[in-house]
Amino acid sequence: MSTTAVMPHSPDESWTLPSRGIVGMVCLIVAESAIFIIFVVAYVFYLGKSLSGPTPGEVLHLPIFTSICLFSSSFTVHRAVTSLEHSRRSACTVWLALTVLLGGIFLCGTGIEWHELIYIDGLTIKTNLFGTTFYSLVGLHASHVLIGLIMLSLALLFSLRGKMNSRHGERLEVLSLYWHFVDAVWAVVFLVVYVFGR
Repeated sequence: MSTTAVMPHSPDESWTLPSRGIVGMVCLIVAESAIFIIFVVAYVFYLGKSLSGPTPGEVLHLPIFTSICLFSSSFTVHRAVTSLEHSRRSACTVWLALTVLLGGIFLCGTGIEWHELIYIDGLTIKTNLFGTTFYSLVGLHASHVLIGLIMLSLALLFSLRGKMNSRHGERLEVLSLYWHFVDAVWAVVFLVVYVFGR
């Protein structure tokens, strides 16, 4: 007669479902990444094939300051999440405000760049292949920055009104994942358009 020993499950080995918000955001990021890859490939494919000017080397300047602002905002949004998880609501508000400010500076910088390109350099989306692919790629990224800024501004508003606490940490973390994605995409766009593409 054989006996089979049954090992009890320890509480540490129990598996919990991942957050629906985080899973949903990861799925969105994967889908959005595919879209950005298509636009980046199109930009690279048509680079140098414009029959008329202006060319990237003639009109594009490195947006160093605004890029530093956007990259820094990844740090500030991370600090906002960490502060909220540790119930430091006032610190969370400050970090969120800094994130919104840095993102806003980046978006204003993009607007200023576009104004100069359109009204001074004469580069529009219809000018040549460079204009079409440039505004499509950079505009796609700018629209994602705008969406992220709207969501972060709402989070900041709730934080200012005292409506956010540590229970909302996971929701803010989901939003921060989106913002980190926007920053990561800009690193690719910056290298492709402003560094290698000039």
